[in-house]
Order: sequence, then structure tokens, then C-alpha cells
Amino acid sequence: MRELFDEPEGKSAVNPMEAARRAARTVQRKRFYTSAGVGEADGGHTVELDGKPIRTPSGGIVILPVRSLAEDIAAEWNAQSDIIDPLSMPLTRFANSVVQGVIGNAGAVADDVGKYFASDLLFYRAGHPEGLVAREAAHWDPILFWAAETLGAHFILAEGVVHVRQPEQAMAAARAALPSDPWAIAAMHVIATLTGSALLALALFHDVIDHAQAWAAAHVDEGWNAEQWGIDEEVAARTAVKLVDFNTAVGVLRALRQDR
Repeated sequence: MRELFDEPEGKSAVNPMEAARRAARTVQRKRFYTSAGVGEADGGHTVELDGKPIRTPSGGIVILPVRSLAEDIAAEWNAQSDIIDPLSMPLTRFANSVVQGVIGNAGAVADDVGKYFASDLLFYRAGHPEGLVAREAAHWDPILFWAAETLGAHFILAEGVVHVRQPEQAMAAARAALPSDPWAIAAMHVIATLTGSALLALALFHDVIDHAQAWAAAHVDEGWNAEQWGIDEEVAARTAVKLVDFNTAVGVLRALRQDR
């Protein structure tokens, strides 16, 4: 499996989404196993190909914290045809990046997520037209109110794109609400990277919003522009690719939540 999911040496895995994308090599290989199933290991569950556990490109056994994630990865392997397509296996790629680069490094990943609290998407508002202003407020204000009232994180809003320095106390309060679990923080990093908002990721993690609300909130401006000018096919194609990674990360958070 090394040639299918390997990533270049010297690359940082602090960003699990980027690590997963790098792992999606164009190399193709014929299916070399009959079936995939779920096994047991100390600390979790494995995915087995004909009885042998899958490993990361560096050789570590992939151990999933909850059985449902192992079952979902096994389903990705079972769904492969004669030729294995890594791009059709987003959860496998995500798991590889977590096991190989986030476990033992969760604090650094959390710090990377925390950087978004200095310039989160939700802080920067349109000044016009009124319809867009109102739509941003409808999607974003409830999350900011929750952060202020529940976390004690009071952020400053701005009109336009000129950077506004956020209070250290607000950023620290939001950072303290991030999880320490490597699987959860890796999923949140993917969500924050794709949406431009750690607050959306945090609200998802704490069940303040669901995945559909988070995705809609992250694309308020794009949705408005599409309504006014029509759909840009290139933008729509890129968004569809991002949605796959987003749904994968949300699925990980959902599985972890159900196991709690």
C-alpha cells in the first residue's frame, strides 16, 4: 500500500487535510485482496485486508478509536474495483494522516486551528448590499453570540477585509474549548481549513450547529454571488471536491460523539 498512499519526505503533517491530499498519489494498483474487515487491537479497532491490518506509508498499523470508523474504512476498501483508486477513499487517507502525523502532535495541530481565531471568516462583514449583510448576520451572529455567552470569547467585528486585532482573552477562551483528542482536532483542522473558520468548527464540535448549517455559513458570500450572477462551474467543481473532505471530517466527529 506504500506506493498508493505514500507522501513526500520532509512534509509536515500538522495540516491533516494537506497531508491527506499529498497522500492521494496518482499511482494505481490492482486490487490485491479479497475482502476487508474489522479487527481488534489494543486501544481500538483495525481494518484488515484478508486478515492483515492496513498500515500507514511509514509502516504503522492504523488503529481507529471507534469501531464505526473502522467499518467505514473497510467499506471503502471493499468498494474498490479491479484498480484501487485512493481518491475514492477519503477516510482511509484521513486516518493515515492522523496516525502518521497527528497522534503525538495534537497540540501543534490545535495551535494551528487556534490561529484562525485571529482572523476568522465570521469577523469580516460586507457593508452592502443589505441582503448580503442580513444573510451574513443570520448565519454568523448566533455562533458569535454562543462563543461570547458560553465560552467568554468576545470578538471584534469589522466591515471589509482590513485586519482587526482580536483580544488575546477572546482568542485564549476559544482556544481552550478545542479538544485534545488527536482524531477530533484533526477533523476540526480540516473543517477550519476548508471553511476559513475555526468558530464554525468549534460550533460543530459542541453541537451548536449541524454540518449543513456549517457548510451553508461558510458559503454565504458564494451563494449570494451565484444568485446574482449565476453559477461559476469552476468554483462549483472546487467546492464539490472540498465538500468530500468536509463530510469526511464531519463523519469523524459524529462517530467520536456517538462513542462518548
